[in-house]
Amino acid sequence: MHVMTFYLSILWGAILFALTMVLVLRAKTIQARLLALDTLTLILIAFLILFVHANRSYYYLDAVLILALLSFISTLAAAWYYGARSISQ
Repeated sequence: MHVMTFYLSILWGAILFALTMVLVLRAKTIQARLLALDTLTLILIAFLILFVHANRSYYYLDAVLILALLSFISTLAAAWYYGARSISQ
């Protein structure tokens, strides 16, 4: 990867991370917060992949996969919980 592309991707990820944090804090509904937290996890995964590429240490890819799996399962569980709760009310 070209060095300038690497630094631009880190800068773009930092901007997205900051904007998503603002969205997490200012969201009015639980569903919007859950979606913002899921997006925040995806941005963190992208940062970890950039870290793996920069250090050429591929052992962290296991952590990236586990984080992605936990994010997916937690999003499904939260959506199922709040979906079931809104139907019963």
